Amino acid sequence: MKALLLSAGLGTRLRPLTNTIPKCLVPIHGRPLIEYWLELLSNSGEFDILVNLHYFSDEVRDFIEKSPYFSIVSTVYEEELLGTAGTLLKNRDFFENRPLMLIHGDNLSRFDVKAFIMRHANRPSGCEITMMTFTTPTPGSCGIVELDEYGIVRAFHEKVESPHGNLANGAVYILEPTIFDFLESLDKEFIDFSTDVLPHYIGKIFTFHNDVYHRDIGTIESYMTAEREWDLIKKQPFEYTHKR
Repeated sequence: MKALLLSAGLGTRLRPLTNTIPKCLVPIHGRPLIEYWLELLSNSGEFDILVNLHYFSDEVRDFIEKSPYFSIVSTVYEEELLGTAGTLLKNRDFFENRPLMLIHGDNLSRFDVKAFIMRHANRPSGCEITMMTFTTPTPGSCGIVELDEYGIVRAFHEKVESPHGNLANGAVYILEPTIFDFLESLDKEFIDFSTDVLPHYIGKIFTFHNDVYHRDIGTIESYMTAEREWDLIKKQPFEYTHKR
């Protein structure tokens, strides 16, 4: 399997941290955020990884080339940002018409990668996406999902004041290659995965619940929370029990 690790964003909500470094290189316990993803995917033994670049692209490329993961990582530069799904479509050939993992790289996450892949492999008929979910303590700040008894997404509630529950979209997905035909049908270059793609697939999205650790590093507050939490999380034995 191949993965697209989205890393080109400007990180405006993380300023002033991102005034001098890209969001994906923001340090968590002294290590760049992107390194946690590269380590997680590399340790699974499953992936070739594509990283898109834009903001401080030279710094990100330099980090990757000097990292232990350089042999499994390719990079692509975007002169203008294409959106989270626009990047996917632009690099269609990289994925060789096979299932792929799409990762928003501004999250810090720990989970059983192979269990996620197996969950997708055993998805119900008709589902073309498997979405990672997590339980959020701040449902008003997240995209909340409603599932049916089979674990299929039946509704989204995007950052609403009184959301239906606290089961959130983790912005990590496994996608069937059929998604590229839909992206092409939109006939535009800039495509946002959350707003342009997900609504079309309601009823065709299976779920995988991350009950180990997942946090969006989108704001200074969440960044500081991750700094406090990660030291404890990394010391815990990594035992994954799938519950959904």
